[in-house]
Amino acid sequence: MDTYKKDKYYPRVVRAIARILEKSDVVAPVDVLMGMGNLSKQNHDAWRRGQTPYLERVFEGSLSKANRILKIIGFHVHDLNMIPRETAYFKTGKGKKHPLRFSKSGNKKLEEAYSKHYYWNQSQEKKQDVIKRT
Repeated sequence: MDTYKKDKYYPRVVRAIARILEKSDVVAPVDVLMGMGNLSKQNHDAWRRGQTPYLERVFEGSLSKANRILKIIGFHVHDLNMIPRETAYFKTGKGKKHPLRFSKSGNKKLEEAYSKHYYWNQSQEKKQDVIKRT
């Protein structure tokens, strides 16, 4: 935990979050993964439509890499004092709107890490400072 800023994925996570904050006040881990290039828009959309059983199946990289990135996201948004909120993901498109899975295991903590959204709750000036620092 103390050395997460030294992790090789940290700069990429920070840049992805800054790009998201330029356009929005909400950071979702799936958006960070797309911003880092580990999840294509096409694969994300297929998962959202229920065409993929779980998100990790279409993650581009190892599952240990995904877990490291999720942890770094959590630490970084905590440092930014963003507010975490549980978010439910449901299938989009035609048919029954069943809940989507992120992992093959269905581990509760892992599912929460993927589904949690982080909300900016500070001044826009501070947000611009965060964006400029990257």
